[in-house]
Amino acid sequence: MRALVVDDEPPALSELTYLLEQDGRLGSVHPVASGTDALRALEDGDIDVVFSDISMPGLDGMELARVVNRFARPPLVVFVTAHEQHAVDAFAVRAVDYVMKPVPPARLSQAVDRVVAALAQRGPATVEPAEVAGRAPGTPPDPAEERIAVELGGVTRFVQRSSVRYVQAQGDYVRLFTGSASHLLRLPLTTLEERWAAAGFIRIHRSTLVNLAHVGQVRQAQGRLSLRLLPDGPELPVARRHARTVRERVLGEGA
Repeated sequence: MRALVVDDEPPALSELTYLLEQDGRLGSVHPVASGTDALRALEDGDIDVVFSDISMPGLDGMELARVVNRFARPPLVVFVTAHEQHAVDAFAVRAVDYVMKPVPPARLSQAVDRVVAALAQRGPATVEPAEVAGRAPGTPPDPAEERIAVELGGVTRFVQRSSVRYVQAQGDYVRLFTGSASHLLRLPLTTLEERWAAAGFIRIHRSTLVNLAHVGQVRQAQGRLSLRLLPDGPELPVARRHARTVRERVLGEGA
């Protein structure tokens, strides 16, 4: 594999380059000190993966990733940063991993593992991933493909959005509930409602979004509507103001 390392801080750039050069799976590691220099390097040769800092002057890491994603065959992106607040946005630019500084060698090796697996799934260079998915290159991914970067035990992991059964607001945060765990994100519920509507998430209460794919039963008692999630999941109350929409979406009433 051919890697590009991007960081505006010379010590961090030197250390990350050194660590990656020790990994025998990388055939070449090319360091650059800015997002602009990274784009020049990407134009000059084939790069399989970009390991990039986020907070940089000029073209920062997120902006670089957005530009890279417009390529006909974009390289994979791994963010290496000291700032955890960007983890929520990482899934929007399809980052393979999100590694916190200072970087432990074992954690960096895990990131390379994910890159290797992602490249293996991508297939031969003659096949465009976007075309395989039925999309023109440069178009956004299907909502169900998106992943959410979450922190768990000091490690950043990616959760498939399709595995999220419901979401509840908790002050300035939201908590995502999957079948086996929950994850807290600093993000307004209204933002997720707009972003995830196309993936089948609907609001059933001022503080709750539900993934319709996980609804197993619709219950009504004493004039109150509720949804029971699969398998043997919680029963969530539906506010009166959202009852009509829920009936239309879940039961097909009024369609």
